[in-house]
Amino acid sequence: MERGYCDNDSGRNAAVNDSVGDRYVPPHRRNRGGGTSDAPRQHYDDNDRSYGGGGGRMGGGYRDGGNRRGNYSGRDSFERNDRGGESAISESAITEEANKHEAVRDTGRGGFDQDRGYSGRNSGRFSDRGYGQRNGGGLYGGRDDYQGGRNFNQRGYDSQPVRRDNGDREEVKGGRWAGLREDGPPPSRWERQQPRDERLEAELFAGQLSGINFDKYEEIPVEATGDDVPPPISLFSDLKLHPWIEENIQRSGYNRPTPVQKYSIPALMAGRDLMSCAQTGSGKTAAFLVPLINAILQDGPGAQHPPTMTHHGRKKQYPSALVLSPTRELSLQIYNESRKFGYRTPITSALLYGGRENYRDQINKLRLGCHILIATPGRLIDVMEQDYIGLKGCRYLVLDEADRMLDMGFEPQIRQIVDLSTMPRRGERVTAMFSATFPKEIQVLAQDFLMPNYVFLAVGRVGSTSENIMQKVVWVEEHEKRSYLMDLLDAGGENSLTLVFVETKRGASDLSYYLQNAGYEVVAIHGDLKQFEREKHLDSFRSGSTPVMVATAVAARGLDIPNVKHVINYDLPSEVDEYVHRIGRTGRVGNIGLATSFFNEKNRNIARDLMDLIVEANQELPDWLERVAGDVARYGTRGGGGRGGRGSGGNKFGVLTLISNP
Repeated sequence: MERGYCDNDSGRNAAVNDSVGDRYVPPHRRNRGGGTSDAPRQHYDDNDRSYGGGGGRMGGGYRDGGNRRGNYSGRDSFERNDRGGESAISESAITEEANKHEAVRDTGRGGFDQDRGYSGRNSGRFSDRGYGQRNGGGLYGGRDDYQGGRNFNQRGYDSQPVRRDNGDREEVKGGRWAGLREDGPPPSRWERQQPRDERLEAELFAGQLSGINFDKYEEIPVEATGDDVPPPISLFSDLKLHPWIEENIQRSGYNRPTPVQKYSIPALMAGRDLMSCAQTGSGKTAAFLVPLINAILQDGPGAQHPPTMTHHGRKKQYPSALVLSPTRELSLQIYNESRKFGYRTPITSALLYGGRENYRDQINKLRLGCHILIATPGRLIDVMEQDYIGLKGCRYLVLDEADRMLDMGFEPQIRQIVDLSTMPRRGERVTAMFSATFPKEIQVLAQDFLMPNYVFLAVGRVGSTSENIMQKVVWVEEHEKRSYLMDLLDAGGENSLTLVFVETKRGASDLSYYLQNAGYEVVAIHGDLKQFEREKHLDSFRSGSTPVMVATAVAARGLDIPNVKHVINYDLPSEVDEYVHRIGRTGRVGNIGLATSFFNEKNRNIARDLMDLIVEANQELPDWLERVAGDVARYGTRGGGGRGGRGSGGNKFGVLTLISNP
């Protein structure tokens, strides 16, 4: 049977025909020293197989393409493989070895190696990785087929891993990776601290933490009542915290705890329920996050409820801790603080708040895991109804700015989350409530959610203002407010962040537009803006790119903007508690701040309470405000007295000189 030749290469084919007759000679065998075998070519045509078509019973296959390079085995093996390497065994030796086993042809000794090519049981085997010799015999082995005493690896390694049977498990000894292996299973992420991320560190731990008046801030009186109240701490080192938490506290720059932290952290670490009333900016966020993260770390992965798949095919998460807050901005602030204290730990935090544009992104992040969930009440109920969140594994519950949530009408949602879900009952969980005020509604909520022996903590007078805030009240008529405001902004300096509060969303838009046209760098934040616009404006204000922000009450609670130097109440609120929260945006954590309020006839209803706050904070009380407060006490808000006075002039800090009118 003749082999096919290329018609366009007749000259070369003729030369081949002259030397070997009608037998086809592969290119690598042509014109080699020693010639070719004179034995006539045996055609292996049983099973209709042709030479090179898939291997006969005794081998004899050839492949030269791709990943499966050919080998030759059987009676007519060749001296050279397809990579150009010389065979270690002579042709006659291979032929003799093949003839020795010819008697067993019918038993199908030839084999097809899916990864290494064709091979016969006792014929030569070829691998594209190297050569091996078995006691001078006829075995060509691949990288994994080295046997016998003399081995060689084309990659230059003279020792190969030796596998030995070790019961049900294969153990690898030696080899090039032997020095890199560790004894025993690798540590889990709960046992080994995660690697540092300098970029993330710069994001999380940047910012101002304590001010020049921190020593005076510690002098604020603290009252803790309840049964067996845990003793307060003086330093964070007094607590037996997880070392990873201690490291993050030090990296945050917290040298010593604030008054609310001194009492709150030991109480929560002891498993006690807590009702804490503290002035705004007193470090309440760290007061509940530090014990939460520490407890979850020390409990370990065995205490965490694993996620499940619902019948809708959704991954349902079961957080260990739930933090409810009234606003999106406050929720985002708590989330960032949680990431800071949980840095380089396995603790993951998730954030849920209202807004269509952020919903899908929040759900996608939620699927990655959730140990601490920070959420607004309305959005949390929506996600629970869609089976993305379950609360039966929630062992810690925190209500932050609880009074504000009640003011915003969230009480039904809060009760639905706590009472009507699968959350553990009180006594089976640790519950903490934080509030700047303690009205009757908060007292009722505390009785329903907290254990009877809960710890009540009052830092300073409940609902009071900080002495670190210099409060000034000036009489300004409505039509004069814009000019007075621009005088204050001009006196504040370029690097001074100023927060201006108004009562309505329309008022915020109009005032910011007016100031922009007057040449001021201003942003506005109110409820009509989309969430990404609010966050963009807030980031621009925080960074100092736009040093003035006009805001409604939506931004008054919980926002942590460290460098706010001046808060201006362009419109005074109708409730004095709201006034306390607004001016609390400055003078945070011991820093000195300034608060200026525009007062006129419309604000007579809060004159008495405003006077009491200023006197208690040891601030200068204008004579006209004292007279207006006296008139309100005698005649009511519609009684006589008229305009008490007005302010004029200004200084570097925007503090106006009050001039009393007779």
